[in-house]
Amino acid sequence: MPTAPAGTLYRGREGMWSWVAHRVTGVLIFFFLLVHVLDTSLVRVSPEAYDAVIGTYKNPIMGLGEAGLVAAIVFHAYNGLRLILVDFWDKGAKYQRVLLWVVMGLFVVTMAGFLPRHLMHVFGGE
Repeated sequence: MPTAPAGTLYRGREGMWSWVAHRVTGVLIFFFLLVHVLDTSLVRVSPEAYDAVIGTYKNPIMGLGEAGLVAAIVFHAYNGLRLILVDFWDKGAKYQRVLLWVVMGLFVVTMAGFLPRHLMHVFGGE
């Protein structure tokens, strides 16, 4: 197995997976924003078409998609803050692995607070 050149931070471990997840969540958020702008712009063209499109979103599959979107945004936000620390804090690179575990902990706590209420709403448990 080839080794990483000396002086590189990412060696295929947590940092590399965090890098991949950050890019994937960024692309997913971008596509959501694109669809959101397009479906919202329908209200100017045809309010009836807008209502029809919004009506298709009111089902459990889209509710699960919303949960996935929130998960992507939460991870992307926390990991972005970690990346800022790694880039601009003197000791950021030294503690990047610890910071990733902090990100994962914050992610779990945030999602644990969000998911129960959201899933009750999606599946009619309110």
